Amino acid sequence: MKTLADLLLLGDPRLYETCAPVLESDLPLVADWVADLHQVMNEIRAVYHFGRGIAAPQLGIMKRLVYVNIDRPLVLLNPELVALSEATFELWDDCMSFPNLLVRVRRHAAVTVRYRDEHWQEQTWTIEEPALAELLQHECDHLDGILCTMRAIDAQSFQWRPTPGSATFGEPAS
Repeated sequence: MKTLADLLLLGDPRLYETCAPVLESDLPLVADWVADLHQVMNEIRAVYHFGRGIAAPQLGIMKRLVYVNIDRPLVLLNPELVALSEATFELWDDCMSFPNLLVRVRRHAAVTVRYRDEHWQEQTWTIEEPALAELLQHECDHLDGILCTMRAIDAQSFQWRPTPGSATFGEPAS
C-alpha cells in the first residue's frame, strides 16, 4: 500500500511525463491503484485539509487514471476532455505534489469528459460547475505531464498557502 511518503513532489521528472493509456488487460490492477490513490488522498486531507482528486502519475503509476472523491468515489480511465466552454475563470489552484503552494490559473468554466469506468464501460460526463470542471482539467493535465505551475497566469501568480492555525487558514485565497 502506498502512503503519503510515495507522493511525487514538484521537481520529480516523472511528473512531466505523458502517461500511457490504461489497457483492458490492466483492469485487474486498477483496484489496487485506486486503493493507493484513495489512501494517499485521505492522508493529504488529514495533513493539509484539501484534496478532491488525484492522478495516478502523482504516485509514480504512469497510467491515464484519475480518482476523484467528492460525494462518492469515481474512477476515470483514459479520460479525455472532448469539449471545453468558451467561458473561463481564474482561481488559485493547489496540488498535492506541492501542497503549500497556490498558483493562479485560468480554466474553462465547463467541460465534457469521456472516459472508461472501472468496468471498462465508456462514459461521458458534462460538468457545468466551474470548481469541478477545474478539478478535471487539473487532473487530466497531470496525465499529460502538465502541472498548474506551467499554467500560471503570470510571474506573480504564486503564493504560499496559509498554514493551519493562522488567522487566514480556511479562507479562500485572494
